[in-house]
Amino acid sequence: QVQLMESGGGLVQAGGSRRLSCAASESIFGFNAMGWYRQAPGKQRELVARIIIDDGRADYADSVKGRFTISADNTKNTVYLQMNSLKPEDTAVYYCNVKLTIDEWWGQGTQVTVSS
Repeated sequence: QVQLMESGGGLVQAGGSRRLSCAASESIFGFNAMGWYRQAPGKQRELVARIIIDDGRADYADSVKGRFTISADNTKNTVYLQMNSLKPEDTAVYYCNVKLTIDEWWGQGTQVTVSS
């Protein structure tokens, strides 16, 4: 059972920046991918960004391309999501996700609220 601990959420003004962290309970070397999803009130959970652990390749939702950056620090078993130029529509609960073959695990979520 992989445990994920997210941090970094909070209230930020539009145009501002925030960095989310997701610390895994074990080495991330063995994972296939780690990613960030978000869910706004009344909407479905959506993929924000994902990173393939073995080659560092990253994918982003069109809505965040050029503003958000996902990265992984293998020495800290942590994945980050740097969010710049935040918009009110980025307001959501952000969830960390880990995939290993057919299994996946989720963090508890961290709220990000962007005020206009």
